[in-house]
Amino acid sequence: MSKQIKDMIIRDYKARIEGYSDAAIVSMRGVKGIDTTKLRANLRSKKIRLVTVRNTLAKQAFKGSNLSALDPLLEGSSVVVYGGQSVVEVARELVKSLAEFPLVELKGAVLDGQLFKGKKGVEELSKFPTREEALGTTVALLLGPAKKLVAQVKGPGSNIAGIVKAIETKLEKGEAIAKQ
Repeated sequence: MSKQIKDMIIRDYKARIEGYSDAAIVSMRGVKGIDTTKLRANLRSKKIRLVTVRNTLAKQAFKGSNLSALDPLLEGSSVVVYGGQSVVEVARELVKSLAEFPLVELKGAVLDGQLFKGKKGVEELSKFPTREEALGTTVALLLGPAKKLVAQVKGPGSNIAGIVKAIETKLEKGEAIAKQ
């Protein structure tokens, strides 16, 4: 393959993964064409992309980015899986799709420069919360004590307001208020 073709392929890889700092690597060796098409369609519906790569050229394309952590996994048949909301979502979808496509081999994934190797690593990553889930949990933890504090402050005030309202109603009707 000529140098110009290699440079063109590297530019293509860079353009495809531009804006993505996290991805997964799988091997599709042994998976039938129809199954590959089904898997790609399933993942595409969730905005997840698969790109079959040439290992040496992918290493050059990933150089200087978080994806360079994937270099040890780029051996044999390699498909880069990226997209979705995050690599956690990608890992979840890949683990879920193993039931239907058992020949897909999970080589690993990278999240924030940290490498998760093999099937076990990808399954571990799939159990992480997504960014949105983590933010939701954090907000709930921050608001929980504040809600309790407001309820404690508001509770006695509500009782007093109820008593004052009852006295006002009795006075308007002309009833006497009994001392206790």
